[in-house]
Amino acid sequence: MKTYLVGGALRDRLLGLPVSDRDWLVVGATPEEMTQRGYLPVGRDFPVFLHPQTREEYALARTERKSAPGYRGFTIHAAPDVTLEQDLARRDLTINSIALPAELAGDGGQFPLSLEALVDPFNGQRDLRDKVLRHVTDAFREDPVRILRVARFAARFHQFGVAPETMALMREMVDAGEVDALVPERVWQELARGLMEARPSRMFAVLHECGALERLLPELDPATARMRALDRAAQIGAPLPVRFACVMRGLGPALPALCERWRVPIEERDLALLVDREGHRIDAATELDAAQVMDLLERCDAIRKPQRFEQALLACECGVLGERAGSYAPRPRLAAALAAARAVATDSIARDAQRAGATGPKIGDAIRAARVAAVASIPRA
Repeated sequence: MKTYLVGGALRDRLLGLPVSDRDWLVVGATPEEMTQRGYLPVGRDFPVFLHPQTREEYALARTERKSAPGYRGFTIHAAPDVTLEQDLARRDLTINSIALPAELAGDGGQFPLSLEALVDPFNGQRDLRDKVLRHVTDAFREDPVRILRVARFAARFHQFGVAPETMALMREMVDAGEVDALVPERVWQELARGLMEARPSRMFAVLHECGALERLLPELDPATARMRALDRAAQIGAPLPVRFACVMRGLGPALPALCERWRVPIEERDLALLVDREGHRIDAATELDAAQVMDLLERCDAIRKPQRFEQALLACECGVLGERAGSYAPRPRLAAALAAARAVATDSIARDAQRAGATGPKIGDAIRAARVAAVASIPRA
């Protein structure tokens, strides 16, 4: 039984990046031996265990054989006779197929790195130096999720290029219909992670180049201003709902169907629909009078959900500014209008209206009139 540090921790350490999660590979052990040593089994599709103290993941070395279409169509073989090199050969990219004996990895993220001790049968270090995303073996074609992963890594390491042979292989997989077998949950998982990378537009560019974008998101054109808005959102560290809204804006009637198709979570879906529907009015807020501004705030449900409205403002701001520096003129007007409208003492207005004999909609009209007056009192820039 021998343990190795593998995957992203080594890749990031070699790139001089912070190391967060560490993955461990165990060669020469059985599941029974792992449980006898106190490891907790958690793997559903293949043997993965949690360390009894650190709770880090330890996976048994395994090989995979394609047995059905899609990303779950594999027969897994995990046994003591699976070698380290066999396990590294089943991985997606050469930069993720490097290993280091556990005794040399230390306990922290910034462990000393002995280059001569690295196990690197597929020249991952060379591809890190050359800034290339390259598949390990032809087994890459057996898992369509790897197309999404390459696109996501291109968004993270945006100075890296995709090796020509890898791009050609991805095109073959698309043509063979492999991406059509992907389930919505996995597609959204990879898209969401890619949206949160440093240059998310590159994810869509790579998917477009290999033909997968047309299969998965035919509504999107990667050569539009929405990609500049998306990268602007990434540049300022915007949250996922804002980034998703940036890239979905302008899809109109196609947007609800897209969200349903890929089972987009409610928070991201609702903000995207809001920005798509009201974005042009938000952009024109400086031209609206107080009643029109109040109409806009009500349609956006901004009184009840000010944080979501702030995210909508941010998405619209990224769309207007793109990669340019500057200020977004509607922001101060709408921020001040929302603050003024929310400051209106609705309880006292409602009581006064009731004393005057008003009921139901009449009370609502009185509150709205007070909010419009509050918005109108704000000096125009």
